[in-house]
Amino acid sequence: MPPDRHTRGAQPTSMGLGHHFVSPKKARDPKKTQTLVHIPGVNSKHQRLLDQMAALMNPSPQVLTTETPSSDFTRAESQAPTDIDHTACHVDDALNVPKVDLGWRRLLPNKMANNLCNAWKVLIPSLVNPHLKYCARTHGHALPEVHPSSHSCAQRQFSIVCLFFDLLIHHGLFPTAPSQPRMAISTDLLAFYCALFECSCDAIHALASALKTHYARRDFQMTNPDGQLIQEPFRRGLGQAVQWFNILQIEVERQTEVALQICCEQVYEARGLQSQEKTGVTTPVQSSTTLVQGRCTSVLTQRCPACFGGILFGRPLSEGGDIHVATDGNFHHRHRRSAGDCPRFYDPTYFLPKAQVNNVGQHILSQHKHAPKIRTSLKAVMDSFDDTGIMALICRHDIPLFFANIDSPGEQQKYAVALIEHLFSLLLQEATVITLYDVGCVLSRSLSQYDILPGSVTSLLQFATMAMHAYGHEWACQLEFNPHMCIGLGLSDGEGTERLWSRFVKLIGIQRSSSRQRRLWLIDRQAGAIGLEMRADLGDWIKRRLKRGVNSQGAAVQEVLSNCSIEAQDLQEHFHTKINILPLTDAPARLKKELDVVLALQADLDASDRALQLTRTVVEKGSATEETLDALESLERSHDRLMNKVEALYSSLNVHDRFPELQGVDLNFVRTLLMARDLKINIRKRAIGSFFEWDKLDRAVGGANCTKHQQTRKAIAKRQPALMTAIRKFNSYCERLESIFDPSWGVPLPAPLPTKLADLRNDQTLMEDVWITPSVGDVPHWIEDTDVRDGIQALLKRERCREEQRRIGLEADNLCRWFGTELAALELTLHSPANHTYVFPLQQRWDHVLQLQTRWVTPLASSIRFNSSANMAVNLAITLSESAGPSQAVMYRLVPTSLSLADPSTEDDTDEHVASFEDVAEEAVLLDILPDNTASDDDDDEAVGKTEFRIIWELPEVSACLSIGTPLTRLRPAQDGFLHQVFDPRDQSLLAQPTARINDTCINSCAALLHSEILTSSHEQPCAILSTHDLPRIRYNASDNILWRNTSWTSFWERDVWILPIHRPSPVGHWVFCAIYISTKQLHFFDSLAERQPWKTDVKDIMNLIARLSSIAHQWHGSDRIDLRGWVARPLTLDPLQTNGYNCGLWVLATLAAVLRGAHRSGMCEEDMIAFRHYICTLVMRLPTA
Repeated sequence: MPPDRHTRGAQPTSMGLGHHFVSPKKARDPKKTQTLVHIPGVNSKHQRLLDQMAALMNPSPQVLTTETPSSDFTRAESQAPTDIDHTACHVDDALNVPKVDLGWRRLLPNKMANNLCNAWKVLIPSLVNPHLKYCARTHGHALPEVHPSSHSCAQRQFSIVCLFFDLLIHHGLFPTAPSQPRMAISTDLLAFYCALFECSCDAIHALASALKTHYARRDFQMTNPDGQLIQEPFRRGLGQAVQWFNILQIEVERQTEVALQICCEQVYEARGLQSQEKTGVTTPVQSSTTLVQGRCTSVLTQRCPACFGGILFGRPLSEGGDIHVATDGNFHHRHRRSAGDCPRFYDPTYFLPKAQVNNVGQHILSQHKHAPKIRTSLKAVMDSFDDTGIMALICRHDIPLFFANIDSPGEQQKYAVALIEHLFSLLLQEATVITLYDVGCVLSRSLSQYDILPGSVTSLLQFATMAMHAYGHEWACQLEFNPHMCIGLGLSDGEGTERLWSRFVKLIGIQRSSSRQRRLWLIDRQAGAIGLEMRADLGDWIKRRLKRGVNSQGAAVQEVLSNCSIEAQDLQEHFHTKINILPLTDAPARLKKELDVVLALQADLDASDRALQLTRTVVEKGSATEETLDALESLERSHDRLMNKVEALYSSLNVHDRFPELQGVDLNFVRTLLMARDLKINIRKRAIGSFFEWDKLDRAVGGANCTKHQQTRKAIAKRQPALMTAIRKFNSYCERLESIFDPSWGVPLPAPLPTKLADLRNDQTLMEDVWITPSVGDVPHWIEDTDVRDGIQALLKRERCREEQRRIGLEADNLCRWFGTELAALELTLHSPANHTYVFPLQQRWDHVLQLQTRWVTPLASSIRFNSSANMAVNLAITLSESAGPSQAVMYRLVPTSLSLADPSTEDDTDEHVASFEDVAEEAVLLDILPDNTASDDDDDEAVGKTEFRIIWELPEVSACLSIGTPLTRLRPAQDGFLHQVFDPRDQSLLAQPTARINDTCINSCAALLHSEILTSSHEQPCAILSTHDLPRIRYNASDNILWRNTSWTSFWERDVWILPIHRPSPVGHWVFCAIYISTKQLHFFDSLAERQPWKTDVKDIMNLIARLSSIAHQWHGSDRIDLRGWVARPLTLDPLQTNGYNCGLWVLATLAAVLRGAHRSGMCEEDMIAFRHYICTLVMRLPTA
């Protein structure tokens, strides 16, 4: 039988690519036809359903006998639609047959979903009255007890013909469907879930799963008519009940608010008449502008009475304005496009309408000439998400005011503009607003260039950047928009949005898979709960701000100003001098590029020079041929041409033309200075980006195990080596500049940067540019004196604290005023017979407001003021209601049920010893982001230890003086660990010249000679003499290996006294001295000029040196650690001993000799320096020649 040609194996072979194989077609089955099949029993089933429908439409006179509530309950059954088209979706999941997966998901609501939503909307208003009566009847009462019977009961079945929803509500049950419900849920359980939602988040799946597990363990299984177990019997019904029960609560709040606002208007009118009878309104003394009397809308006053409860508006923006708000966007709160949408069942109270935001966007586009470009990455995000985030507007107390749903790529300006415009529509026309925004400088420029907002709004609006983002902007931008420098902003920092996002974190995962309308409902209700909680916490907020902000920070800056020894007026002048200096801009791209070429050519030049030296060495050792000599000459010519090329290229940079002040400065110094300047700009950008990543890591969802946390950690760890390398390179530039620095150039030297990330974040010099212009005359004090810089910052902080205290006083007055007005309106509403339906929610609100009387008491608003406001509110309500007292038929007081429990702790929550979450989170991030091979900041602090010291400007208690005596002539060889010292002719000439300043070689070598000379003739214990290069190594953050290699020969861990010569390169070269006494924990510092200001920085570096050396000795040698607490620093002289500019090095050597002999300081005077210089020269001249 021949093989089948339709199989692949039976195909004939061919050359090339072969024949194309086609799968065979399957023949049609002749048995299948198009005959319509009639299923038996369909007609009878259809007729049975029609009979049941007729029975329902025409019920029999016999009804179920039961106890019904009062006759004024509304029958909701007649109002709910009963269309057969949508009844299938009303049936609970407990009785439904499991659905077949159709392989697709509905993205938009269909007719069945719309009918269900409409049915709920019709039903909810009819349930308000029964719900209020049930709440009033059961409030404060225990649930009825169930007494189990000992005998078995017979089971009875009833056929319910008609079910009234008010009957369900009367018995504390809420239906899971608007018509024909087959399951009802306890309203107490739903109310408990709503309270749980306010404290946590949406957890329908968890609650439904827990109910199923609980009933299954008690052997109650939910099955369908076929007897099959239902996988999720409660999820859909419970979700419907929770959602629409919350809508019922919202409807109750809305109707109650309408009744309350009517009485509020009457209270405002009555108080307005009373204020007209009194004297006119006086404006505060601080304001030079006449303020306008008025009030904000009830929406704003209800959300934050501290900000919007005032009655005087129009304060100038230069004095801080009337209101401070902050806005920011968050792109974590996205919504997946595949999650779909549901019918609109809820009108958000916080979110702006989409049409309003789009109108603002269209207006902005009409003002621009070209449409903005959208990045490809943002377009890709819009393919997966239809809502990409939310934009929030909050007050300065972090209370959310409004939101805008972001449904377009990126954080466009229309969202911030729409929020600001909506805010101004609810304010008084004269109210002024300061808005803090992370890119407030950009938005401010856009509003000034384009007609986006009306002039009446922009004239009353001012922008500032958030405190965290401000330091990422240029200096010119910070001067205008930094909140710490803006006059009138107080301590408002705008970072409340970050705290708000941290409370919204739990909703991120849920809302991505919810429908679009449900997502808005979740965020809106959560914002409402957070707003009410934070409004009740306004009193504690004011107490915390007074304690931790105004008092603590004010006391700290006042101490800085007291220790600064500079008057506040002088500091203010220094600050104005600083801000008047034009900010240094980045070097142009051409200059940067050619500087890179110069560096590359310089490297080639060094390589060529090494090759020439090696070649000369080889040639000199042997007989050179002519070819070898020619090659050597060729290399020399190439080297000369390369040198000329480098010089020509550097000349083409026109550095002296661009910076004519640098004319006459050494070429190497200028090159290094410009490279250090550009490198620091790069370091600042990298560091700020790393700081932002830290904050991003703090807001990571899910903790350390989530994907976002891991990605951010890897990104930070990846960028950290480059940042550390750049910092080390910059510090090497600083060290090189210090080595070739000439004070006559007048160029301030840059300060090195710390290599620890936490120290770098708090380092003030990070934001300072490298000074590349020589100073004319005296160097500005804020450049060379850290006390002036600290004093300027303290002065600004003190002004902000005073402004904050004035604003808090106004806010405390606003709270007291709103409390009286709200209480009067509630009393009047409760006295009104027309509001008897809403007595229960009004009474609850009255109790809540009355509790604020104790929570809002602050040092600026006493309890007497609140009691007075409460009495005035009651009297005003009685007067307006024309009644002598409350009517018992209309009004009643709820008696709360109280439980007496022992208070486990009486400590105040605002105690300063409680660590803030931000500090703990930042420390955790620092521990987490560092690589394994890099020591973290906490590890370093634990290993090195924290230093504690104080400077006392008094002479030591026992100040022994050494009188000059006959120099000893006996010498000892270097047997005590000192290295071989070499004095070249230049060093000897410096020692021999009477007016020459000695260098570091002379200091270090002469210290070794004095050590050997003095210890030979005295019985004092040897001291550890450190090098002049050891303290700069600490300042430039040298590694432990380098420190140990350069200090281990001194055996410092065995010495009780350490001697440390110190060189100060700026503004002129100056030598000072410090003696470190380990056992007594004292630092004796000596300065022949008796200067005090530089020692504050030097003492910090010296303590850091002690800590580092102690840690290294413990690690490498096993010695005990030095206790770094309780150190005291004292000067060895309070009066200047030197009047010239060249003997400071000799004074250091003289003091060093005195310490070696056991004294504190020498008894020499300035006239003795000539003889002491001759003595040093004698010691040097006795050394054998090399």
